[in-house]
Amino acid sequence: MRSVQEIKEALKGGALTKVSRSIAAFVLDNLEKACFMTSTDLAAQVGVSETSVIRFARALGFSGYIDFQKSLRRSYSEKVASISNSITVPSERLLKSVEKTDSTDAMELHLHSCICNLNSVVQKNTSAVFQRAASLITEAHRKYIVSSRANTGVGSYLYLLLKHMFSDVYSTSHSALSVIDILSDAEEGDCVIAFGFPRYSELDLSALEMAAERGVSIIVFTDKPSSPLAHYASVVILADVDTHEFFNSYVGVEFAMEALCAVLSQKIGSSNEERLKQIDQYLGRHGLF
Repeated sequence: MRSVQEIKEALKGGALTKVSRSIAAFVLDNLEKACFMTSTDLAAQVGVSETSVIRFARALGFSGYIDFQKSLRRSYSEKVASISNSITVPSERLLKSVEKTDSTDAMELHLHSCICNLNSVVQKNTSAVFQRAASLITEAHRKYIVSSRANTGVGSYLYLLLKHMFSDVYSTSHSALSVIDILSDAEEGDCVIAFGFPRYSELDLSALEMAAERGVSIIVFTDKPSSPLAHYASVVILADVDTHEFFNSYVGVEFAMEALCAVLSQKIGSSNEERLKQIDQYLGRHGLF
């Protein structure tokens, strides 16, 4: 933990000014918060000037505050290292999480994971990626949503939102039919939106292979560019699902999905106004909102 250790050594050596010592004390006591604060936020929290915060970072040997912040984040990640990337079997992850977190507050750990996963969406995707995905969806004749197992939660919500914006939207989650059965009708001019996270579904992978062979546009929400499903994607939207527990966290995926829907909503404007009014008119009679 380079940055944390350097702060501690600087405090011990008496190399810091009174103002810098206040900054250092806050960072050491609130590492999980400080690593996500801007220089302005940190300055306001400690009650010093932003210049003092930048000067503090440089006094520790960093090129500037951004460099210092990145080191802080690495330090905190090392302190509460996620197990999601290294272990995918739930039972094995459960044992590892118990071993790692026996004396650490579960809510604090999970909050950190969620914040990191949310940040991953912003850091790993440009606005152009969402615009490109939105264009593929709006231009497509039929829209198919591919999601299985744990992915069905976010997939089902996307299905609801897209049905409120477009006609010809289909979910491939069905008790009687497989994703292959449903995508057998997909053809060039259609679009598939798929969710794939560790452990990746071989069935969903085969479905995307079939869709790609038919010339279907494919948007994939996944955790890394090298994931199996990303191989067939026209557009890849990245989101981490790291946690310290036996399950993946879909907070970042949900945010990425909603961000795409926000772009879509802006893109189509008020064209779905009548659809929303009609849905509300009839569901409202039954108190379903």
